[in-house]
Amino acid sequence: MAQGSSNQLVVPQATAALDQLKFEVAQELGIAIPQDGYYGNITTRDAGSIGGNITRRLVQIAEQSLAGK
Repeated sequence: MAQGSSNQLVVPQATAALDQLKFEVAQELGIAIPQDGYYGNITTRDAGSIGGNITRRLVQIAEQSLAGK
């Protein structure tokens, strides 16, 4: 995750899984994420698309978990 982020994870061990999810979503959307970790060249629209899709997917996972699937 970004080192300058003020967000704190409830489960710090989830960092790698969230990073993997970010790369998967970006790849599905056709957005190239720089490997050096600098996101300054990503447009706000692209960053929002990635974040929105991550949120959508996490909500879907939680709903399935609550439904017992």
